[in-house]
Amino acid sequence: MKVKGVNLGNWLVLEKWMSPALFEGTTAEDEYYLPAQLSPEVYEARIKIHRSEYITERDFATIKRIGLNTVRIPVPYFIFGDRPPFIGCIEELDKAFAWAEKYGIQVLIDLHTAPFSQNGFDNGGICGVCRWSQKPEEVEFVLNVLEKLAKRYGKRRGLFGITPINEPITEPMWSMMDVPNRYKPVDKELAAGSAPNTLEFLRKFYQDAYDRIRPNIEGDKYVVFHDAFQIHAWKEFITQPGFKNVMLDTHQYLMVAEAMGCEQTLNGYIKYIQEEYAKDIAAIQKYVPIVCGEWCLFNSYAVGVDTKGGQTVLNGMDFDEKEQVMDEETKKHLYAQLANAQLAAWDRGTGYFYWSYKLLLDTVNEKNWAGWDCWDLAKSVDLGWFPATV
Repeated sequence: MKVKGVNLGNWLVLEKWMSPALFEGTTAEDEYYLPAQLSPEVYEARIKIHRSEYITERDFATIKRIGLNTVRIPVPYFIFGDRPPFIGCIEELDKAFAWAEKYGIQVLIDLHTAPFSQNGFDNGGICGVCRWSQKPEEVEFVLNVLEKLAKRYGKRRGLFGITPINEPITEPMWSMMDVPNRYKPVDKELAAGSAPNTLEFLRKFYQDAYDRIRPNIEGDKYVVFHDAFQIHAWKEFITQPGFKNVMLDTHQYLMVAEAMGCEQTLNGYIKYIQEEYAKDIAAIQKYVPIVCGEWCLFNSYAVGVDTKGGQTVLNGMDFDEKEQVMDEETKKHLYAQLANAQLAAWDRGTGYFYWSYKLLLDTVNEKNWAGWDCWDLAKSVDLGWFPATV
């Protein structure tokens, strides 16, 4: 089966830029500090309303209608409700499985955050802190979460697989993204000692995670390892004889390609997609199934200004003075070309998951968000930027 999927981002793991209203009345930039700035009652009400409304059965019907067959659902380490003050969300995941199975959709469970974070990103739960791998008790906590998830869903018809951890960062990406400065920590003491994960640690963690997950899921389900932003570092590890039904997950964003020198033009993007993405995917697919677990149409050329690797107004960028404002027909052509080129690249492997299904931004009235629409797959399909039956 070719994976044609979408992420249900910002549902069970919050990202402020995708739904700023959730963070209103606070200065919190991430999920860790949100409950610290709201009363327990307000926090609980805000979270529960968000979860009940953001994704519903209707969305699974829409996902099926636009031709997709799989969803990747980011979940937090506190999914079982055992890390106060955070509120668990296992009931929501239960509902998602029921909806998915009704509409013939598969689910990839993606453990998206870890205590003390695995990357220091806002989507890792806490900005500027990356100390999870330095804390053996927290590594063990995550392994227990994975084992419980495997036991709960391992025999479900709708399970595609489980990803042990999302985007664990290693030195190359840590330096390129300049994580400590891009994601400034609120508490410098808490962030002290933050550093990228080593490949040595990740290989051991992935082996331990596999050993906890595999016995509890059916043989045709996958254990999906993220490449830690080093796509060519895993051949020897992932082809070892003890592994059954493993898959490599790579995340490829044009905004990262820009940071690596990709020319910010349509031809520049197409060339990069064909010469880098497609080539890498085809090379990996020869020895292990590979899926592009996150990608989208977002690029600085459409925004009209260099976004410096996808930085937003929340990072302090000001997009009022744009170099150019792209008319709708030009934008539609640009996005359609980028969609087709990237879909062709991912087709060299096992498939893809678009990031993300939806977001709550007013790109019409709030001009600084213009150009961010394309992160929203449902809107991109409606506007003709993305093919409806892929």
